[in-house]
Amino acid sequence: MPDLPWRRNAGAGDTVEASRRRFARRQWARRWATWRGLVVLAVVGAVLAVAGWVVLASPVLDVRGVEVSGTTFLRPAQVRSAAAVPRSGPLARADLDAVRRRVEALPAVASVHVSRAWPHQVRIVVTERVAVAVVEDSAGLHGLDADGVTFRDFKGRPARLPLIRTSADTHADALQEAARVVGVLPQAVARRVAFVDVHTRDAISLELRDGRIVMWGSADQADAKSRVLGSLLKAVPDARAYDVSVPGQPTTRS
Repeated sequence: MPDLPWRRNAGAGDTVEASRRRFARRQWARRWATWRGLVVLAVVGAVLAVAGWVVLASPVLDVRGVEVSGTTFLRPAQVRSAAAVPRSGPLARADLDAVRRRVEALPAVASVHVSRAWPHQVRIVVTERVAVAVVEDSAGLHGLDADGVTFRDFKGRPARLPLIRTSADTHADALQEAARVVGVLPQAVARRVAFVDVHTRDAISLELRDGRIVMWGSADQADAKSRVLGSLLKAVPDARAYDVSVPGQPTTRS
């Protein structure tokens, strides 16, 4: 049966209507894609703004305590006092560098690491100085670390530590040299040292607990001198004096 004119017009109208609807859907999809991106950005921005306020301005994450570890000689309360961490204000805004500098100012502190322990703590990890010898002056006995820093007082001389004997005209650099010498000695040798005599930075000697003398010289080549002395004490145990001031040419005297 041949198509009638009204049927042809109806088919053409359906095609136009379908095209119009597809066009409308594409337009809507493009507009929604644009708005969806804006909505997502607005939501993300709002979330970030709230999160920033919570972290940086609100009392929700305020500092409420200071955690201290690594102390043996120092008391945690001493470290907290020196740290002077404000117990108010957001943890994120705590000045950790300032806290570190204040704790490092304690004589007994060799190094310190400061960090945030969320949600409310400042964490301070201390590495203390270790006494390798004792030095005596008019004020008493003081612990000396391997860098020549005096950082604590002793009521009596610890039996395990050698005493550094100085004279009135001994310079601070000579004391530091003596501390370096003691600091490199193996424990087995260091325990046998009773006194370290410091005349000048180039004239350092050790007196062992059994009275034997070690001429050390300066702190230069301290590691090599320490190894040579350890070998001599085993190889020539009956010597009364050892000279390792030139480690390549050590001598002994009976």
